[in-house]
Amino acid sequence: MSEPSPVPRRPPLGLAALAPFEHAVFRLLWLTWLMANVSMWMNDVAAAWLMTTLAPSPVWVALVQTAATLPVFLLGLPSGALADTLDRRRYFLGTQLWIAAVALTICGVLLLDAMTPALLLALVFANGIGLAMRWPVFAAIVPELVPRQQLPQALALNGVSMNASRIIGPLLAGAIIAALGSAWVFLLNAALACASAVIIWRWRREHTPSPLGREPFFSALRVGWQYVAQSPRLRVVYLHIALFFFHSTALMALLPLLALRMEGGNAATFTVLLATMGSGAIVSAMLLPRLRQQFSRDRVVWWGSALQSLAMAIVAFVPSLVAAVPAMFLAGMAWIATANSLSVSAQMSLPDWVRARGMAMYQMALMGGAAAGAAFWGHVAGWTDVHWSVGLAALSGIGAVTLAQRLVRERGLIEDLTPAKAWSPPSADTEPPPGRVVVCIDYRIDPARADDFRALMQESRRSRLRMGALDWELWQDIAEPGHFVERITDENWTEHRRRFDRVTASDVALRERKLAFHVGEEPPVVTRYVIAQSPHAKP
Repeated sequence: MSEPSPVPRRPPLGLAALAPFEHAVFRLLWLTWLMANVSMWMNDVAAAWLMTTLAPSPVWVALVQTAATLPVFLLGLPSGALADTLDRRRYFLGTQLWIAAVALTICGVLLLDAMTPALLLALVFANGIGLAMRWPVFAAIVPELVPRQQLPQALALNGVSMNASRIIGPLLAGAIIAALGSAWVFLLNAALACASAVIIWRWRREHTPSPLGREPFFSALRVGWQYVAQSPRLRVVYLHIALFFFHSTALMALLPLLALRMEGGNAATFTVLLATMGSGAIVSAMLLPRLRQQFSRDRVVWWGSALQSLAMAIVAFVPSLVAAVPAMFLAGMAWIATANSLSVSAQMSLPDWVRARGMAMYQMALMGGAAAGAAFWGHVAGWTDVHWSVGLAALSGIGAVTLAQRLVRERGLIEDLTPAKAWSPPSADTEPPPGRVVVCIDYRIDPARADDFRALMQESRRSRLRMGALDWELWQDIAEPGHFVERITDENWTEHRRRFDRVTASDVALRERKLAFHVGEEPPVVTRYVIAQSPHAKP
């Protein structure tokens, strides 16, 4: 009898969390992301603190957070469309140069002593445009850098980068503001953005253009929106992330004022609170592999939201920094556990060809929730006070997440999104005339199974629309109830052929399930037409 083969040992959880660092390009771009996030936090801290000196009302201070996050909500999908159709390396480089230019502009305005509350919000909004353009392209690049099984760890390490910068950025900003003034913070931001641009420029990424040419911009926007609209799993994830950040952003938006109201509160108090929250997030990222092994995503999201709410309530009402520090540490742990769990779910539900657009819409949901939350809870603070505003956000936050998990659940299994070159794109002897392409597929099925077939064809509808089809219909022959025609409309011949490049293993499996219903002696007949004239065309 042969000896049993040894069971492979799992790496320690701490090492498993660091596994993506084995890849040199990931290490390089992770460093770039760290510098970019340090610059972002320095900008946010300096802008928020500057607003407390220009206009210390809760509404103005909270609007800084709104101005920083609103561009991501407004421009996220266009940015994702560009990141999916352009050379991602060059596009990423351009975003860093934009951020450097905005930082230099803010620095110049401060040196001229010309800053006003409204101008500060406008410049923070301009900086947010750079963030809106940067985030989707980086989110789309990460899955290229590591194996799929290491993607959760890679995303957690990106969270570590974000939260390490939450420590480094505020500490640097606070020290520079105290020693030299706010203008020098923005000057350093410009230097960091330029350093990041140099690293990206040195990265040698091969961009492979599609043989069908670049996808038209507005068509890319439509397809990106359509993909998410036809994915129940993604819609649930986006709802949860929007609800979480709508409530949790109350703490970040009003933290400068909470810090000032603590005993001996000043800029250093604000910096310590942010750094403590970042430390908690880093610790949580190291524990995430174990959490993912032991708990479902929904449980991690609920407990993360509950702990975030508890921490917010404590920070809102404790009078001293000593009491607030443990709560901010807990808030950091809860924040990254929740955000990472939802981010991984979104990434796993997106194929590469639409990844930047899908993650852009994830970020739109996140930042849209954060921007609306900052404005809303800032106004609540104006009607009541800062403490009660954060406390109410904590209470309603856990209630909203609990209600969403009970009423809105994911449907269906996780799909296999591995690209599958199962079918060759159709060719024509001559280039078809311009116009919309209509594809008709004839099925012959057992009429007794018609209801089951119609139910399955709803999955086919979602699949066709997610791949970019303009329209989908299922026709049933009145005279012959077992005769069905699946009708798909594409924007033009090129976009019809582009759909074949987007087929996944899940689509191939769905086709086999549809063919199992077909009882004809020959495979279903596929006929392609070009609409020669629109019914609305003038004679």
